[in-house]
Amino acid sequence: MRYGMVIDLKRCVGCNACSLACKQENGTQPGVFWSKVLISEVGTYPKARQTVQPLLCMHCKDAPCVKVCPTGATQKALTGIVTVDQEKCIGCRHCMIACPYNARYFIDNKQTYYPDEGITPYEEFTQGEHTLGTVEKCNFCTDRVGSGQKPACVLTCPAKARFFGDLDDPNSEVSSLIASRNGYQLHPELGTDPSVYYLAG
Repeated sequence: MRYGMVIDLKRCVGCNACSLACKQENGTQPGVFWSKVLISEVGTYPKARQTVQPLLCMHCKDAPCVKVCPTGATQKALTGIVTVDQEKCIGCRHCMIACPYNARYFIDNKQTYYPDEGITPYEEFTQGEHTLGTVEKCNFCTDRVGSGQKPACVLTCPAKARFFGDLDDPNSEVSSLIASRNGYQLHPELGTDPSVYYLAG
């Protein structure tokens, strides 16, 4: 069993619904995006066009962040999902330096979305999940996945551009998409073997 995600760039419209769903599900602070979409322009007028690049933690099979963590806070589960135990994290940020995908965030202060209005009930509810002085990142919505649901970003995508499943199962939807449409990983030359694949647009 190795959970992974496939993102179809042909379907992705760059609406950022995945980013918003992630923030709502995890209660992350302003400026913290476990899931984000980079939009850039290529070409020149009159043939210029926009390209989208959704990004999140790649949950690498050979994760450099796991190797450098001195306390064992960053771990890779049997499902292939890479997580951070905030009780063990000492905030050394070695994992942030080791991650080639810039998928981690250090929580150095508590921020609110409405400073003049004070903390919202939802922020108060989720604050305990974000510990000052620790690093956090996408965890493939482990609680949802553990109860048989899809990650929030996959469920929310209005274009149905995201797929989630078992990469080790050759008959799974994600494995079939990778095989039939030449799914590719970001920076395969690094040897990290990411669990997030992309289908060309």
